[in-house]
Amino acid sequence: MRASRQLVAAFAWLPAVAPAVVHAEAPAGEWVSYRDAYRAMVQFEKYGGPKNLLQSQLQVQSRDHAGLGEGAQLTLTGKTTQLNLPLDALGRTVFPLQKAAYDENAALVLNRKGMPFVLRPQVTIAPRADGQYDAADLRTACAQALGFVRYVDASQRARQCAGVRFVFPKKESAGARLRHADGAEQALPVTAGAAFSGDPDEGFPIVTWRFGTSAERAQVITYNAPLAIVPIFE
Repeated sequence: MRASRQLVAAFAWLPAVAPAVVHAEAPAGEWVSYRDAYRAMVQFEKYGGPKNLLQSQLQVQSRDHAGLGEGAQLTLTGKTTQLNLPLDALGRTVFPLQKAAYDENAALVLNRKGMPFVLRPQVTIAPRADGQYDAADLRTACAQALGFVRYVDASQRARQCAGVRFVFPKKESAGARLRHADGAEQALPVTAGAAFSGDPDEGFPIVTWRFGTSAERAQVITYNAPLAIVPIFE
């Protein structure tokens, strides 16, 4: 592909981490080099620390803070590669690690003509099918995520785990409750906000649970499946 002078896409790391931006240019449309994306995403695969409670996905954000809209997707396209990557409501997709795509340096193209975009790896806590999250497991998952963040960027070593943020779909009933060891339950407040720091859309239902002094035997129970469970570092 012949590069032009028009900046159309960039690659950035997690908002909590000092960004390592890689620019990509193209003569028409919006695309980013698969190799650039691969180098960032493969860090999670190579990480040797505990990560069994985590998941890593690639997020697309509009550079001009416009919404991606329904039906947004990336297409991985190359000489021998053609793969559609639908995006969820948070603009995320599972990134395919493919040797053939790397060898031919396939392009990641967004189906939004004229929209410059940013790609961000996002590491979150894996959701549970039963919607029940032990406090001890949430603490452990947050610690795993922080360990990975420190692995990527040593300047983050001063940060500590403060809690988790449950992000829910906009058009569904959202909420969660805290169940104590004695069986007593309390509803957790629902607010509106962005899923990730720096996201332009601040209209998602959010339940934030801070660890504080909560007993290890407590549980957070969600009413519906969250879109994401985001660790909070402070």
